Order: sequence, then C-alpha cells, then structure tokens
Amino acid sequence: MLSSTADHLYWMARSMERAENTARMLDVTYRMSLLKQAMIEPNNEWRAMLSISGLHEGFEERHDIHNAENVLHFMALDKKNPGSIYNSIFLARENARAVRGTITSEMWEALNSTWLEMLRIHAEGIALDGVSRFFEWVKERSHLSRGIAHGTMLRDNTFRFIRLGSFLERADNTARILDVKYHILLPSLKDVGGATDYYQWSAVLRSVSAFESYRKVYRDQITPKRVGELLILRLDMARSLITCVNEVHRLLLEINGPRSNELINRCNQLYARMHTETIDRVFEYGLHEYLSEFLEQIYNLGDLINTTYFWSTDE
Repeated sequence: MLSSTADHLYWMARSMERAENTARMLDVTYRMSLLKQAMIEPNNEWRAMLSISGLHEGFEERHDIHNAENVLHFMALDKKNPGSIYNSIFLARENARAVRGTITSEMWEALNSTWLEMLRIHAEGIALDGVSRFFEWVKERSHLSRGIAHGTMLRDNTFRFIRLGSFLERADNTARILDVKYHILLPSLKDVGGATDYYQWSAVLRSVSAFESYRKVYRDQITPKRVGELLILRLDMARSLITCVNEVHRLLLEINGPRSNELINRCNQLYARMHTETIDRVFEYGLHEYLSEFLEQIYNLGDLINTTYFWSTDE
C-alpha cells in the first residue's frame, strides 16, 4: 500500500472518531453545566473542556467569556478551530475523497452525506435546546461509518489502517473525558458521594456509552475508583483504554513492515504496562498523573506511526 493512501485512510478514521468524541466531551460538559452546583467560579466546566482539549488559547483569541454558547459554537461549528466537529467531519470527507477508489462505495456515500448534512447544520446553527440532538447525530454518523467499514471491507491493510486510526483516537479521547471530571471538575468535599457527585459520574459514564455496562458489572453505587477501573482496565469494556491499546497493538503487529521495529517496541511497552496495572496502583499514583502520562504515550505512538508509515519517501 502507498504511504499516502495509508495516511488518508488513517486520518479519515481518526477525524470521524474525533468528531464523535468531541461530541461526547461536549455532551458530558453540557450535562454537568445544567446541574445545580456551587462552584468557585461560574462556567468552570467550560474552561475545563477547553483546557483538557488543549484549545483554550485558540478560544481566548476570539472569545472573552467562557460560557456554554461560545464554547459550544467554537467546539462544534467554528471553521477557524481545527479541532471543531465541523472541521473533523470535513477532514474525514476530504481524506475519504482522496482514496475513493480504495474504500467501498457505501463508505464514501455515508461520509459524503454526513458532510452535506453538516453544511446544512452549520448554516442553520444549533440552538441551546437542540445541542443534545446534534451530539446524538454526530455519534450516530460515526457509528454508521465504522459499521459500514466493518461490514463491507476486506480485512486487508486498508481496513487495518482505518481501525488503527479509530482506536488510537478513541484511547486519547476516553482518557480526556475521564480527566475532565476527575481532575478539574472535582466537587467540593461536601458533595463527594452526594447527589451532585453521583450525577456527574453518571454523565461521564453516559458520555462513553458505559452507564448500563457499569450497572451490569458493579450493580451498586457509582464510585470514582470503579468508574476508573471500567474505563481504564476492563478488557470487556468497548471504549476502555486497555481495549483500545489491545487493538492498536494487534493491528500494528498485523501491519508490521520493514521500519516498524521501534514503533512495535514502543507499543509493546504500553501494552505490557496496561496488562500489569491495577486500579489501586493507578489511584495511588494519581489518576490525573496517570492519564496525563497515558496521553503523552498515545501522542508519541501516533507520532511514530506518522514517521514510520506516512512520512517516508519509500513506498
């Protein structure tokens, strides 16, 4: 496979997954902002969203107030924000167009129709009372594109690079969603274990489609440690960090290649660490510190994937 083709496939999948996960992070932040809670300063949850996404500087160049309306527009529809849902869907469609002969016609049609609908939504805008419907639409279109890929494509390197992009992006965003709640949106001591704390953790679980899974596995009160265990170390949880790392590890071994030794060795280290970790050690170390370290490892892995497969002059 040409490195340019693999590049387009990988970023097509990452961009669509990024759109979905941005919608998930916005959804959990929006739900938390609706709770009646005493916070040290207003709109702290929206600052948290921008901070954990690394987009606060870009936002502050164009907006003075960190409120729901400004942040939602910036993260969802702003053409000048490269990380917006609008631009993520645009990039997914453009990368798909570049490899239209490589993907199936069903996949191209799904991504193209998603982009056309996104143009309509952008023109009309999103009312605050309609943001949840918009988030659901983004998630559904992402699910559709993955489902079509899974149901129509050969299990060759085309399919593997699509899956690689999806799982690497998902690992990054699951860690960010968990960190939004735990590190920056910690309730006051009087709220720990109370109604506010419960609804915040419920919002986090629902944002990654894990609320029902949590109830099935643990059956009782929602606690930070159990949420962390579910989203970090449960092998049977679809969006957990360990599940994402497992898939990335498997796909890299299948793709392999003459220049992939360093990449596979780095992934082996992350894989081994995840499989020997316990949630008690994670919390003793510090959940925020653990997640920050994990995000750095994922970033470095993505950088190595770029230099190994896409930025070489060898085909």
